[in-house]
Amino acid sequence: MNTKPSRRRFISIVGAAAGVSLTPGLSLAAHHRVTWTGRALGGDASISLYHHDKRAGQKIVAACAVEIARLEKIFSLFRRDSALVKLNKEGHLSSPPIELVSLIKQANGISQMSNGAFDVSVQPLWALYARHFAKADASPDGPERRAIDKARNLVGWRNISIAEDRLSFMKSGMAITLNGIAQGEITDRITDILHREGIRNTLVNLGEFRGMGGHPDGQPWRIGIADPLKKSSLLDTLDLKNHAVASSGGYSTPLDAEGRFHHLFDPGNGLPSHSWAGVTVVAKKSARADALSTALAVMHPERAQNLIRACEGIKTILIAPDGTVTRIES
Repeated sequence: MNTKPSRRRFISIVGAAAGVSLTPGLSLAAHHRVTWTGRALGGDASISLYHHDKRAGQKIVAACAVEIARLEKIFSLFRRDSALVKLNKEGHLSSPPIELVSLIKQANGISQMSNGAFDVSVQPLWALYARHFAKADASPDGPERRAIDKARNLVGWRNISIAEDRLSFMKSGMAITLNGIAQGEITDRITDILHREGIRNTLVNLGEFRGMGGHPDGQPWRIGIADPLKKSSLLDTLDLKNHAVASSGGYSTPLDAEGRFHHLFDPGNGLPSHSWAGVTVVAKKSARADALSTALAVMHPERAQNLIRACEGIKTILIAPDGTVTRIES
């Protein structure tokens, strides 16, 4: 079994090619399409843009690919040489990349706002459950309560010591995962590169979606939200202009054959949360949408609605296990 977390999204493109960018003032026919496809933090990713100068377009896409590779070497749990893996292995990291320090600070801000529902230090829980279900004779009821409590004792975002020149854990055995925010952060950084290069209309898909401007046909970028309870059906469509969208749900990474256990753990009890079948968040930045969708996915309805109302400028779609849909805009 793969013991590294990844989140398959229930976001799809409706009526638009992913990542199309258009140089202002010129028709689509006058542009060359340049495309990059690859992997970002263990997931499929793509960038496509139209540019009137093919060589310039290729240069921009190449710069984006280099930046993705650079950030992978900082944030990834999938690379043994990443800064994150080194931090988890040693429990401390001297002279950490500023991007890692900044992202952990941002993550801890969401942790504080959500009263710990979002917590990057849940990695010991993931490791426990992954090891358990990798066994041929694994109990279908999951790990023993004593083992869960032991792992949960290592969870606590306040026990991450953050300084510009050093990151460290206050408890031996702690480990963190940035999979609930790093895809969004990389999406934001690539979007910023495109904007600096003069691209004003683009939809970037790096595990999260962020749209700038609109589609070359003059319409907004339109994102289809699949129903997590009926995978072949669309639940809703969203117009995305100068905003990002992210979704979370336990459906994406089941740990057992029956889907009772998944990767979205409630840090409060160490168990997979079943508060929602799926959560979608629209926000200005991808990293914020990514982290908030993760936090909300493990929160009970009242707590979730309180967090949404405490945030500014976000839209949410909450799908309950019985299929009830709640939409809240703050």
